[in-house]
Amino acid sequence: MSRGTMSKPYIHYAWHLSYFSGKSRSYLLYKDIPHVEKAIDFYTFSVRAKKKTNAAVMPIVVTPEGEWLQDTSHIIDQLEQRFPTAPVVPTTPVQRIASYLMEMWGDEWWLVVAMYTRWFHSENYVVFQRDAGRGLLPYFPSFIQNKVAAKAANQMRGHLPSLGLVPGPQIDLIAKWTRDTLDLLDAHFAKHKFLFGDKPSIGDFGLIGPLYAHLGRDPWSKRELIDPRPNVRAWVDRMNKPKPLSGAFLPQDQIPETLTPIFQTMFSEFLPMIEAILAEVKAALPKCAPGKSLPRGLGEVEFPMGNGRYRRAAIPYIVWMTQRILDVYHSMNSRDQASVRAWLTGLGGEALLDMEIPRLRRVGLRVAAA
Repeated sequence: MSRGTMSKPYIHYAWHLSYFSGKSRSYLLYKDIPHVEKAIDFYTFSVRAKKKTNAAVMPIVVTPEGEWLQDTSHIIDQLEQRFPTAPVVPTTPVQRIASYLMEMWGDEWWLVVAMYTRWFHSENYVVFQRDAGRGLLPYFPSFIQNKVAAKAANQMRGHLPSLGLVPGPQIDLIAKWTRDTLDLLDAHFAKHKFLFGDKPSIGDFGLIGPLYAHLGRDPWSKRELIDPRPNVRAWVDRMNKPKPLSGAFLPQDQIPETLTPIFQTMFSEFLPMIEAILAEVKAALPKCAPGKSLPRGLGEVEFPMGNGRYRRAAIPYIVWMTQRILDVYHSMNSRDQASVRAWLTGLGGEALLDMEIPRLRRVGLRVAAA
């Protein structure tokens, strides 16, 4: 679809407060897709979105034809087909897989960090209360907005234990990991505007979710974590005001050396978490009724994080995201597959390519056997 043939703009139902809204907003802006953003209200969120997408979620993108798109990875996949100019997924094999890995890392691993920074620092609640109340009930008095925001906050806090976010040593582990990893990102963005060159990739869009809404905008997190790192701060700003359709990825399928320690960290922590979740999924699938989705969360898994170990509930959706990456790898020719395997092997991540994942399909925020 060309911009000139569109009868009306896309609608982006989102909040600036929302983790994944930052991902879809930045993408829409970079791709210069005609759209209007509307703060999703209570009725749209809990009734219309649930009816149209089988989940009460945000963001939602509504196409000019009236199709409701949910899940930012799916949204980007669909819109890339409609708007192929300046693709955000590199065409070369190693950059392609690396960008998808960064997207998944931003979407899934950083969620724990984002929930920690927002809900374990009370001054952040002021922004949440204001934005959530106005977003859900825009025309109501502030005291009613505040009550609704408090209810929403309690629902969000209810997810903290399943993410391993309970008072204790894991909080200290997350706090140190966050600062250490932001330092690595700051060193990278000192040399490169984006992850893989002078234009944002799908990996950048995955990472902006947590680094804007939670870390880059909440008062404590912004002051303590993002603003002291000027290169990360500049990248966040570039992602929120991108120059549409501009830039290029690094030539010759290069992966910047400044990303090496980040990928090494990813493969020593995130990959073991995926493997542990996959074991839970394999154990749960035979017990799941035909056609039914797996629960949103399964049993606890343990894996390395920084200098320690971390425990949290297994989320099957992460395995579907991994399957999505492996589908890209298996679609490549043998030469490109060899390049990807060589790169992953050099970083300790070759086990990713040998995972045996039962075929899964996405159902809203859950997954089911295909």
